[in-house]
Amino acid sequence: MTASQSPTTAQELRGAGLRVTAARVALLETVRGGDHLDAEAIAAGVRDRVGHISLPAVYDALHALTEAGLIRRIEPAGSPARFEGRVGDNHHHLVCRSCGAVADVDCSAGEAPCLTASDDRGFSVDEAEVIYWGLCPACSTARSS
Repeated sequence: MTASQSPTTAQELRGAGLRVTAARVALLETVRGGDHLDAEAIAAGVRDRVGHISLPAVYDALHALTEAGLIRRIEPAGSPARFEGRVGDNHHHLVCRSCGAVADVDCSAGEAPCLTASDDRGFSVDEAEVIYWGLCPACSTARSS
């Protein structure tokens, strides 16, 4: 482990059964330090930290980290997949229709999965995904000016 690698991040990767590499550590730290970043922005952040990394390698690592539960993937309609480090609490999102900004919002009510389906059709529901659409404060102000 190099001095730039956080022992906590490396331990989390090992605990999830993943090999600890400089690229994975940089990727996890980039996602956690960002704000609902897409793969291109994450790749740029990783490159700033460790040098060259291919986009396919970023996608592979994002998939592995998502499967391990270390990051979360969200896919607002009309937007590329975005990734965040806030996991395990089944929170929801606000998305601006104009600029695409994404913000976290806590659960609608109750404990995960936050909402109860009127008819679960036999599914064992463990997560609910809600996206609130509208205009962020900056876009609302710009529109009303």
